[in-house]
Amino acid sequence: MSFTPIPNSEFAIVGGGVAGLAMAIAFQQIGKDFMLFEQAEQLKGIGAGFGLAANAMHALDLLHLKDEVEQIGYYLRSYNILDQKGRVLVSPDTGAISEKYNQQNLAIHRADLHLFLLSKIDKAQLRLGKKAVRLQQYPDKVSLFFEDGTQHTAKFVIIADGVKSPLRQQLIPVSQPRYSGYTCWRATIDNTDIKLERGTETWGKSGRFGMTPLKNDRIYWYACINSTAKNPIYRNYRTADLSAHFQSYHDPIPTILAHTKDTDLIWNDIMDIKPLQHLAYDNILLIGDAGHATTPNMGQGACQALEDVVVLLDELKSKKDIKDAFTSFEKRRLARTKYITDTSKLIGEIAQWNNQGLIAVRNTVMRFMPAKLAQKNLDKLLSVDFMTI
Repeated sequence: MSFTPIPNSEFAIVGGGVAGLAMAIAFQQIGKDFMLFEQAEQLKGIGAGFGLAANAMHALDLLHLKDEVEQIGYYLRSYNILDQKGRVLVSPDTGAISEKYNQQNLAIHRADLHLFLLSKIDKAQLRLGKKAVRLQQYPDKVSLFFEDGTQHTAKFVIIADGVKSPLRQQLIPVSQPRYSGYTCWRATIDNTDIKLERGTETWGKSGRFGMTPLKNDRIYWYACINSTAKNPIYRNYRTADLSAHFQSYHDPIPTILAHTKDTDLIWNDIMDIKPLQHLAYDNILLIGDAGHATTPNMGQGACQALEDVVVLLDELKSKKDIKDAFTSFEKRRLARTKYITDTSKLIGEIAQWNNQGLIAVRNTVMRFMPAKLAQKNLDKLLSVDFMTI
């Protein structure tokens, strides 16, 4: 004889990244009963840095968090694209972009943002060391099953456990992560001696190298190289290997690598997921990377997660029926997130060209392209208020 479990909470959030933590804060603001489950034993923000563009700052403003986040972020006055000799290919007008939302563009360390968001959450609503591996969906409830053998039942589930989400893959078997064709190293190092003041990304035959200052006199850098997936050679790469690989690139790239310890390196293949047809599945909703993981080429991963949260919050405030709110959320988010995933994928493919002839043509076109055309993708992304979509 089968039975339907009694819910332990109204909402369950699976995943304690930017999307999950911000969603918990939003639920607190409107008095919703929820539990947040995160597989890590400790929330410390694995990774390095990322950008919070003007749209993300607008979302944080709507969550009444912007002023405090600005205190832990580094204001990006520019973020130029360079060739491997250091010559400017594209110089986006970040000031004009900021004015459209009346918000700043920031770079921030993932750990700093995670700890800040975590500080805003009632710890009684948080469960660490809980990896959700399976779900059972009922008409009015969802049961979550965890790796440690426990389970939790909620009326509604928000899946926010990232690009490799096992719950999304259970719901949508064809949604396995998609490899981009390039792998990436990241690190955060001290800026005291280097004195980096501006963010840049360099495109060259050997790959890409990006860098930006962070708050508290730190530098976040990343390096992307074309590769097969899970390449065992790159798995064992150290800073000396990266220094040799990028030895022909302009200053301060060699200096930054020389100041990086092997223990500072974080390595992973770059993945996204093919845009989904749906984000809402009755009483289940996908948000953040679990619903629309994108490559980092537009700097929009965390930004879109924050947009998701405030759009869902808007729907929950205006609709009494949660399932209707989920459906409306999907209608407002699908086209925008698809555009970002597709455009970011294309930018990454062009940026990772390693054919010298194609690179020469690309760089010439970029160098002489009118500024308005060069930042067309950014303008399309940021010129529309996502809350009105």
